[in-house]
Amino acid sequence: MRLVIADCSVDYAGRLTAHLPKARRLLMLKGDGSILIHSETGSYKPLNWMNPPCNYSTHEPDEEQISSGVKEIWRVSQAKSADILWVQIYEIHTDINHELGKDTGLIKDGVEAHLQELLAAQIELIGVGSQLVRREYMTPIGPVDILAKDGSGQSVAIEIKRRGEIDGVEQLTRYLELMNRDAALAPVRGIFAAQEIKPQARTLAEDRGIICLILDYEQMRSEAIDPDALFW
Repeated sequence: MRLVIADCSVDYAGRLTAHLPKARRLLMLKGDGSILIHSETGSYKPLNWMNPPCNYSTHEPDEEQISSGVKEIWRVSQAKSADILWVQIYEIHTDINHELGKDTGLIKDGVEAHLQELLAAQIELIGVGSQLVRREYMTPIGPVDILAKDGSGQSVAIEIKRRGEIDGVEQLTRYLELMNRDAALAPVRGIFAAQEIKPQARTLAEDRGIICLILDYEQMRSEAIDPDALFW
């Protein structure tokens, strides 16, 4: 991973256009080819980003750009679309390269992991005729908890939390955006499943067309008990 703190401006061209004026920002270039552009505020969410696979190259500025103080230009393009980020570097203050090594992935707490297992086994809780495709379906930015097909054959991405909050909705939204670019899966609809869903998270999910599903953990556990496996 390369971490760069630089004075920069950013222009995005793709499904829409966006411009970030010159300011000091953190630029993260990850080993998977992605780039994330962060400011001092905004919590975990970047101001702009490009998901992998990406093509990265550096370019010399033209005379007009040089006169405005630009020293280097980065071009980051999405390999599967026409999306392009142009990053104009005015000054680099810190430039660090560090090999993080192989990541073991997110380890969910016991309840979340068990909820995923139970819902996969009781997939018709999302609708009659639903079928499990697989658990931990990998997307370019991480695994969505469950991929299923509903009774009509449409793909369904399910993100499971013990407590459903806004960050979980944002996470599922990013998964859906990428999965709907895959012609073999699209259209993909989303279900946000949790034992409890905060009102703000429900409002955001419903605004984005994501269905909220409350999971009764104890009921699901009781349904999973096999009477033939009990010995008295």
